[in-house]
Amino acid sequence: MCFPVCHCSREALSFVANSHCYECFQDLRGTKFEEKMGCLLSTPGVAGETRRRPKNIGEVLVFVPGLRIPMPLDFAQPLGDGLPKSMVERLSALRTRIVVMAGQEAPMTTKPRRTATTHGGSTLADLQQVLEDYLPVLLGLVENGNHIKHNLQFCWINQEDGVEETTMSDSWYEVLSVLHLMAVISLSQANLLLLPNTSTDVHQYKVLEECKRASVDIFLKAAGYLDFAVQQVLPQLPLELRNALPLDLTEGVLKALCLQALGQGVEVQLGMAIDSIKATLAVKRRLACEMVKYWHEAQECIMDLPLANGWGEKHKLFIQWKHVEAKAVAYYLHGLILEEGNTSAEIAAAALQAAEEYLKESKKACESFHTTPPLSRNPPLWGASQYLVERIPKDISTKTINWGSIKHEMIMQLAPALPDFVLSLKPDEYQLPLMDPSWNDLQVQNLFRTK
Repeated sequence: MCFPVCHCSREALSFVANSHCYECFQDLRGTKFEEKMGCLLSTPGVAGETRRRPKNIGEVLVFVPGLRIPMPLDFAQPLGDGLPKSMVERLSALRTRIVVMAGQEAPMTTKPRRTATTHGGSTLADLQQVLEDYLPVLLGLVENGNHIKHNLQFCWINQEDGVEETTMSDSWYEVLSVLHLMAVISLSQANLLLLPNTSTDVHQYKVLEECKRASVDIFLKAAGYLDFAVQQVLPQLPLELRNALPLDLTEGVLKALCLQALGQGVEVQLGMAIDSIKATLAVKRRLACEMVKYWHEAQECIMDLPLANGWGEKHKLFIQWKHVEAKAVAYYLHGLILEEGNTSAEIAAAALQAAEEYLKESKKACESFHTTPPLSRNPPLWGASQYLVERIPKDISTKTINWGSIKHEMIMQLAPALPDFVLSLKPDEYQLPLMDPSWNDLQVQNLFRTK
């Protein structure tokens, strides 16, 4: 059962988002809310309004599917007889803040050329903190066999699924949705860090080294949330519920997002290696080959899923593009190393020719991604992407053999295999926080039953 959504002014939303008092939330509901804030109440049948996709999301370095947004939930009715008022109020206050802040943040994460500054009293970091505050309290509904685990019907608006919203009466679904939102927020933060800042010279762009290093940490954190969701949370749901999950939360999409985070982390490391005079060609090649493996595995996870709805289709195209781009870099660096070794000139030339073919394919995949709604565009190039565009056309024209009329398929068949390296980046080892101590106090007082 989902409850009405309040579409009110930014001032009203900011007030609710920053309020910690449940009485304020209660006072803002129903008629009082309408009188005080001039709100228009609408039912979840208008979920499409919340899920409305932007026409243009501007510059994209890190693909972020739209935020899944929780729908308002009245904890008092289903939990009123099973929990003391203070616990119901706490759950309600925390989740209401998430509803409001996620609703504010959703359009901002897709705003063209958005900067990492505060807006309207809500930031990505603020939302992340509220989610972290909510989890320990939420876990009281799922741990220790709590009998009220199935009393609530949690409703979230989807982004990659054709179905606008999904409601489930299992608190583990809520935990899964929270972890997914935390991961997507992290990817949004990484995108903001990696968008180059314009210097005083409008033709010069630079991504600060500290931003690059920080983004790698954020990618690993996002991968940690997603890996834990796949390994530890999905198995908690009964099979029938797992089969009913929206595409946003299916194992394939969660794994693909996890591998994307790792692949983009390696991409940043490769960009830093390219800019470093100390990094050897062998180090750069290893990073490029690892990047190919991450994107290949991500594509394997997502390629057969019916993601043909807005964000879902764009998600597939992003992974395809980055996979091909990674191959172009890897084959180029591999070809340079083969040239320096004892390998025949023909084999080295075949690797470099494959790099050129993958570069052409990458440009087409990039254009396909950016022209698929919602429209997007490349930021100024840096790192591996800049290296590709600047070096491959120039070097390959002087180093490859004249292949004449040999077709693309033949070039790919002649290309040597890339070296197989053990993947170095792993997701952070995330663990759920401890259950809020107030639940233990309730057990001692026998205020709620466990099975």
